[in-house]
Amino acid sequence: MLKENVSKLLNEQINKEFYSAYLYLDIANYYINKGMNGFANWFNVQAQEEKDHAFLFIKYLQNNGFAVSLETIAKPEKTFKDFKDPLIESLKHEEFVTDSINKIYAEAVKVSDFRTQELLNWFVKEQGEEEKNINDLILSYDFYGKQGLFALDGNLMLRQYTAPSLILA
Repeated sequence: MLKENVSKLLNEQINKEFYSAYLYLDIANYYINKGMNGFANWFNVQAQEEKDHAFLFIKYLQNNGFAVSLETIAKPEKTFKDFKDPLIESLKHEEFVTDSINKIYAEAVKVSDFRTQELLNWFVKEQGEEEKNINDLILSYDFYGKQGLFALDGNLMLRQYTAPSLILA
């Protein structure tokens, strides 16, 4: 059975997921303003994924009879000095989200909330993918270098949104 303290952490996670979407939209706007449409596409897709993650947590709380509390989403306040800077900040942010998911998982284990642990198993794997994807993008950025940056930008235009595989009834 879902415990009150776990539901509180899940509500907080909803805000973090929406903030992630907001952050990635801000980064997409940064790249659009710099003429890097592929990078913007990559981050727009990322924003959509984060929004879906928030909705999965919302649905989970609703399905378990807990109220959803939507809080104010903070404005991203990052200023980027070059094209790589948003990539580094994105990796740091994904590590922050991973830590948050892990803390919720630890609390669910502590109170024997097996149902939430099952839900979070998907998110633990998803965060591994999220960190790998942004790390791979950083490695690609470094590999392409400044001369190949527009080629990488063109490749990033190919990324398409795919809905999450986790389905909650």
